Amino acid sequence: MLPVEESPFSYLYRDMDEEYEFLDELGDLSTADRELLAQLIPTRSYSRGTVLLREGEVAREAYYVLEGCVRAYYLVNGEEYTTAFYTENESCAALYSYTNQVPASFFLECIEDCTLTVLSFENEQRIIRDYPRFESLCRVSMESDFGKNQEMLAFYLSKSPEERYLHLLETRPELFRRIPQYQLASYLGVKPESLSRIRKRIAGKEQKPPATS
Repeated sequence: MLPVEESPFSYLYRDMDEEYEFLDELGDLSTADRELLAQLIPTRSYSRGTVLLREGEVAREAYYVLEGCVRAYYLVNGEEYTTAFYTENESCAALYSYTNQVPASFFLECIEDCTLTVLSFENEQRIIRDYPRFESLCRVSMESDFGKNQEMLAFYLSKSPEERYLHLLETRPELFRRIPQYQLASYLGVKPESLSRIRKRIAGKEQKPPATS
């Protein structure tokens, strides 16, 4: 399904300051500069089920989620393995594919109706050429994302499925009302029936009255 792209000048009818506040990091920009950058990083709406990137394709766009949820997953022998959920105020990209312009090894899919800002590889090169500080901003963002991914991977490899579930419930409780259970199970590294047992077991512990002395 093709995205519905908004007019390049649609930001004139919305609060541009909130949507493009990251432009302030580039320094004192003129109105013309801000308008040009807003055109080079447009806002687009995507319907639920839209596949932004397929395995084997070269990632030519990077995204920032304004509204909605994007899922990253691998497909192995016909089975999906979810590795990430990107929600509001998070960057979303197949970084290795995007940075090196090589085929991606996983999929990116909108699992809700999404509103995303979209930065193409070509536009990024143009912005870096005209606004050198943008490159350092991108690098800092990528380093931050890489560090978070490393910490998350280490956590998931060292914890039990129940500990992963409790951590997700504590840190991202909104996912439990937004994400289908089979996708949550895949993300936690368990089968849907195992996730159901974990939820029942935790619910039983919460309902159990404290022991009396």
